[in-house]
Amino acid sequence: MNDSKEEQLPAPGRDHEHVDRISSQTTIFVLVAILFLLYAVRWILLPFVLSGLLAYICTPAIEWLRARTGVPRALVATGVFLLLLAIAALSAQILVPPLIAESTRVLTDLQKVVESLAGGTLGTKTISVFGEPMDAAQVSQAVVTALRNWLGDPGRMALFGGVAFASVFGLFLSLVLLFYFLLNGPEIAQGLLRLSPPMQRPLLHHIWTRVDPVLKRYFVGVVVVVAYAASAAYVGLGLVLGIPHAVILALLTGVLEMIPMVGPGAAAVIAGIVAVHYATGVGPIIAYAIYAAALRLSIDQLFGPLALGTAARVHPVLVIFCFLAGGLLFGIPGVILAIPVALTVKVTLAILYDESTGRAEPKAR
Repeated sequence: MNDSKEEQLPAPGRDHEHVDRISSQTTIFVLVAILFLLYAVRWILLPFVLSGLLAYICTPAIEWLRARTGVPRALVATGVFLLLLAIAALSAQILVPPLIAESTRVLTDLQKVVESLAGGTLGTKTISVFGEPMDAAQVSQAVVTALRNWLGDPGRMALFGGVAFASVFGLFLSLVLLFYFLLNGPEIAQGLLRLSPPMQRPLLHHIWTRVDPVLKRYFVGVVVVVAYAASAAYVGLGLVLGIPHAVILALLTGVLEMIPMVGPGAAAVIAGIVAVHYATGVGPIIAYAIYAAALRLSIDQLFGPLALGTAARVHPVLVIFCFLAGGLLFGIPGVILAIPVALTVKVTLAILYDESTGRAEPKAR
């Protein structure tokens, strides 16, 4: 009788294998469902992504202050939030007036810039546009007129008004989300972890402990590189070379620095066009070339490696693919999260492959 009972018992490990198989299928289903949900709501992701990333960067400082002072985390998070608001208000007070003035100057000098570009391309020659010969001045006048007509269209004016309203709403929504992310960041992270099957949570926690320092180093490094690029660009373009619109060009250089390869090249070309337009001879052009080379070398050889480290290095081909795929699927949030997602996948696969290799190795006899 004992033998029959033993025969009826399930084989050792069978239930465990069944649970593992169900857990893997559940994980894949949950991940696919989350991706589809994010794609469906991609138009509202930007405030969540921006506020979430800023709160993620600030969380170590909050935990450090809480541990050192003994003050409740809620009070520390509120203080950090108010400090960020003060920094943002001070930055806006300092940067917005010159930015508006520079934008006005750009619009005022737009025809001169276009005419300079057309003159540099055509010289004294003429081209035929719809059967009519046009020189550089006529081409620039036509381009500026077409741009003004395009901007003055009532439908586009309504679109710009909608974009402005959405931007203001998104700003206030980002501030509200930032406060909640700073206040309840760990609880939100624990809630995301509960989306995974219970048996896989220890593995996911282990993966996150390896991914977390890499992502923090990457985001902090990006902030440092962007701040340095904008500051160095303003010093070089505005204070040293004396190029007009230096504030806009410096901010543009810093923002485009977040897009590897394509962004820095585009910023250099745009600033170069402005520098050539206002150059009075060969000397200023050579000076701009020296500035551009020095800025690029200082970022690529000094600040970039020091700030980002070796863990955040991704092959350029993968970077291009991630940016294109992220932008195509999710727009600006996809571009922002492209490299962090690639880094997360890279570290995750390294951990999984190391573990699977270790299990697959035969024991020495």
